[in-house]
Amino acid sequence: MNAPHAWLPRATCMSDCVAGPPPGRAARVLARTVCRSVLVLLMLPLMPLLAVPVPGRRRWQRGYCRAVLRCLGIRITVFGGPVRNVSGVLVVAGHVSWVDVFVIGAVLPGSFVAKSEMLQWPALGAVARLVKVIPIDRASLRRLPEVVRTVADRLRAGHTVVAFPEGTTWCGRAHGQFRPAMFQAAIDAQRAVQPLRLSYHHRDGALSTAAAYIGDDTLWASLRRIVAARGTEVRVGVESLQLPGQDRRELADRCQRAVRDTGDDPTPARPTEHRSHHTLAA
Repeated sequence: MNAPHAWLPRATCMSDCVAGPPPGRAARVLARTVCRSVLVLLMLPLMPLLAVPVPGRRRWQRGYCRAVLRCLGIRITVFGGPVRNVSGVLVVAGHVSWVDVFVIGAVLPGSFVAKSEMLQWPALGAVARLVKVIPIDRASLRRLPEVVRTVADRLRAGHTVVAFPEGTTWCGRAHGQFRPAMFQAAIDAQRAVQPLRLSYHHRDGALSTAAAYIGDDTLWASLRRIVAARGTEVRVGVESLQLPGQDRRELADRCQRAVRDTGDDPTPARPTEHRSHHTLAA
């Protein structure tokens, strides 16, 4: 698809960036995928309950997201700084997969900025509206300021908002540039930004592209890869809070540097540093 304007992000990752199911296990992979997919689908109707303003809602949201990840056979390791309970923070991270939403929801829940097409999806569209997803039409540049105003208003009201500044998904080995538009909301609301560093790994610690959702990928194909991988680990690095400043491009650059490591991917936290309440068994 050709980009209608220069702002529309487009990943260079293609289908050959992701690894398919291991050979010789097609029947077992199919059966496991079906079972785990049914479990996830059975849990989707519970998502609207996350929008009910009851005490401990954030705890429920974390628990729900962890349960979905457990059904997918994914576990989380959190490292770096503490998850700070800051009022009205903009959370940003690189974007690999639809799974990212559940990963961040399990660590630092909030409202998500998501593509507007999601509101048209059967069942999930109604759920997205109930949990107050902020829709963004990536093909319409003129509607972007309205989205930024909505994000800023929620930040001022003390809500946590999660955005993926790359604007599209990448395979996890390659990355996109953080676009500055969403950072303007943090500047307008004068709220801090919390960068999170996400990376997916195999059991042996090697970087995994199994969860990547790119190109012409389908949800079924993505589910099948994730389940086939078995024991996928998501490492979530909690980086230093960034003050908003006055320049959205400079703020975007700071946050991008925070989540991009020039060396190897970080190793999991040592047992004494490990936060078990953020770890999911496969």
